[in-house]
Amino acid sequence: MTLSTRLFGEEERSMKKDRMPATAGGGNLNAFLGEGTSFKGTLTFEGTVRIDGRLEGEIFTKDMLVIGEGAQVTAAIHAGVVVIGGTVHGNITAERKIEIHPTGRLYGNICTPSLVIEEGVIFEGSCTMGRGAGQVGEPPAAEPALEQERLLAR
Repeated sequence: MTLSTRLFGEEERSMKKDRMPATAGGGNLNAFLGEGTSFKGTLTFEGTVRIDGRLEGEIFTKDMLVIGEGAQVTAAIHAGVVVIGGTVHGNITAERKIEIHPTGRLYGNICTPSLVIEEGVIFEGSCTMGRGAGQVGEPPAAEPALEQERLLAR
């Protein structure tokens, strides 16, 4: 067994790749918060970051966040793409897409234009989708029926 295998768990990670690749898209991994590691605060990054440990706070990126199977994340998340295989407590705004794999657990509200939820997922919260969903700072558009009712009431 090589030092890198012991330090980074390459053998164990390669077995999990069939279920959820290290970057869930084949891109380069810029940072990694491994099992047994915890972070508290605001995480801002470019590129792809994978979390397999514990994180509490806020996460901001226009790129990809991968939350591995063993991860425990309690955070408000604003990202381009979020891939969930672990447990997340908090609201997520994704500019492009959210994927939740079978081992994923999400307790919070989401706003995204594209959502993939695989069988076996636990999702407790609400979801806002559609044109403009996932763009930070934009309130969700009023439902057409409610808007029409409001106009008729004038």
